[in-house]
Amino acid sequence: MSPGAAQPLLLGVRHHGPGSARSVRAALDAAQPRAVLIEGPPEGDALLALAAEPDMRPPVALLAHAADDPGRAAFWPLASFSPEWVALRWAQTRDVPVRFIDLPAAHTLADGPGADGDDGGAGSVPVDPLAALAGAAGYDDPERWWEDVVEHRDADSARDPLAPFAALAEAMGALRETHGDGGRPSDLVREAYMRQRMRAARREFGADYAVVCGAWHVPALRARTTAAADRALLTGLPRTKVETTWVPWTHRRLARAGGYGAGITSPGWYAHLFAAPDRPVERWLTKVAGLLREEDRQVSPAHVIETVRLARTLAALRGRPLPGLTETLEAVRAVMCDGSDVPLALIEDRLVVGDVLGEVPGTAPAVPLQRDLTRRMRTLRLKAEAQSRDLELDLRKDTDAAKSLLLHRLRLLGVDWGVPTASRTGTGTFRETWRLCWEPELSVRVAEAGIWGTTVPGAATARAEAEARGAGELGEITALAERCLLAGLSEALPAVLRALADRAALDTDVARLAGALPALARSLRYGDVRGTDASALGTVAAGLAERICVALPAACAAGLDADGAAALRGHVDGVHGAVALLADTDPGLRERWSGVLRTLAGRDAVPGVIRGRAARLLLDGGRLPAEETARLMGLALSPAAAPADAAGWIEGFAGGNAGGGTLLVHDERLLGLIDTWLVSVPPDAFVDVLPLLRRTFGAYEPGVKRSLGELVRRGPGAGRARSASRAAPEGFAPDLDPARADAAEALARLLLAAAG
Repeated sequence: MSPGAAQPLLLGVRHHGPGSARSVRAALDAAQPRAVLIEGPPEGDALLALAAEPDMRPPVALLAHAADDPGRAAFWPLASFSPEWVALRWAQTRDVPVRFIDLPAAHTLADGPGADGDDGGAGSVPVDPLAALAGAAGYDDPERWWEDVVEHRDADSARDPLAPFAALAEAMGALRETHGDGGRPSDLVREAYMRQRMRAARREFGADYAVVCGAWHVPALRARTTAAADRALLTGLPRTKVETTWVPWTHRRLARAGGYGAGITSPGWYAHLFAAPDRPVERWLTKVAGLLREEDRQVSPAHVIETVRLARTLAALRGRPLPGLTETLEAVRAVMCDGSDVPLALIEDRLVVGDVLGEVPGTAPAVPLQRDLTRRMRTLRLKAEAQSRDLELDLRKDTDAAKSLLLHRLRLLGVDWGVPTASRTGTGTFRETWRLCWEPELSVRVAEAGIWGTTVPGAATARAEAEARGAGELGEITALAERCLLAGLSEALPAVLRALADRAALDTDVARLAGALPALARSLRYGDVRGTDASALGTVAAGLAERICVALPAACAAGLDADGAAALRGHVDGVHGAVALLADTDPGLRERWSGVLRTLAGRDAVPGVIRGRAARLLLDGGRLPAEETARLMGLALSPAAAPADAAGWIEGFAGGNAGGGTLLVHDERLLGLIDTWLVSVPPDAFVDVLPLLRRTFGAYEPGVKRSLGELVRRGPGAGRARSASRAAPEGFAPDLDPARADAAEALARLLLAAAG
């Protein structure tokens, strides 16, 4: 500013500080400026009128993104207790001109994505001004210092509402003299642009205007610089075209723990302090009591009264003017939580941070895809919520099926509003469970996806076709085909199937073929459930299955190392499950696959882990008699077999989640073979195979391990001999009754069919 010129009203604040917000309101009421300038991107000026709409409810954020690359984006969040929001609404309610004066987003986004609120405010620079001032005052906690000197000060009753800003500006001036730009050279450019906007405001309003900005910038904005010097700093800045809008924000994303540069530790607590008309601690503890009662904890009014007393006592002992969040939470832990940190963690999550989600008017600018998504959400009665919740869907209901299609299509577009999770109410192809949580960044993902189309189905179809053309591996295309069927994108299937057929015809790696088949089998299954025509996939799946049946035995006997054998064992499991799904379309496939398993189980050149797994799959499928299973195990565990290979056979046969432990409990012949082999392993070899054996038997349920230990202690076979000499237990016949067993089987089949 030029020497001798009248100075505007500079209100240095802490971003998202309720004390600063109250002080700003009091200062503006006292000064009544003709205009208000706020730290923020000037591209947002055209959207300021929306802040006065009844449908606008903070927390919200001004979103700016590069027009040609929506992924390059930055947010400027505002909460109800943000000083900038208070200044904005103060100006609008009095018809006072209000403008943003920070460096345009066209410059900040020209080189790369911006950071959430990375605006040089307190707490967002390498040299933390709050920490420095708190340390000078003898505090080891910047948040506690800020509460004592700002949040616990009643700005409305102060004799001079401008005094706190003068004191803070003086303190920041001393810090700037010591630390310069604080390790943020970009602040110098931003401050040059802000001074340019202040000069323009002076020409229009004189010196009768107010500036609301981070307190760190106040000394620089008061500096006596020339317009020419500021223009020199701004010359040659890169520039790009940007688009701006308002988007909902959340208290959780205002928290510093979420990675927000200008974040605070307790947005929910600050919102309460700003909104409470009086007695904030008493009102806060009433909310805490209500939350704990909802969780079925016994909290009475006496608990609230005693907690208030303890919080005040702690504040007095520590020399604080009022109880802060620290004292309040310590009192809550002692009185309401019985000293436990578990309910206290719930309070910190729900009330100290919180899941409040703001709202923006429907008239806010948005890409066509966002408008289509909003319309579909309204039709399906799906509401964006900041708090994570589970959504159970029954795909036999039209509305639930439509919700499933929308969520799957959004995932194809990279908008992970919902994530599939395990159902708590049942299983089956007609059920889905989604975990929904709307994060503000999803607005950017929707804008990015807008390049694929103007509607959700159209954009998802275009994205799927593009991914099919660019897929590098067969597994990627089969997974894409499955996702297209789940999303009901029948128009994208032809392109996906062409890419799938081309890639499958050229791929000779049996591991990749085996890895691709399960996804195809699931696709055929889900296509039937959802009414999608997936018949074209059947031809491709059948061709893959035939090639796997031919090539797998040779691949398994090709001198595999331990890692390669373990990987192929997993592929064998996957193909076995896929064959069960494909057997209805090709009745002979199951028999051909059983032949492959027999070959794998009986070929010595195949690694033991694969031979054991093949034998187990045949046994479970009723295609390998128990006597033959015992013979194969005896050969695998014979003295001539290498201990490592024998241990691998046991791992393949009895390891994993195949119920191997239960099988050994009920078939003591197999347990006896393993026991005999194990005690005959030489000591040196035993040390080598012990990790594999521990991995195999350590995965069993505790009850299974106890039963096996008891059988081994008394000797395998003894239990069977004693059982033969004993009469049947009371209520049980000595032999199986086929007629009653058939009736139970029919009932079990009926129940499984009803479960879907």
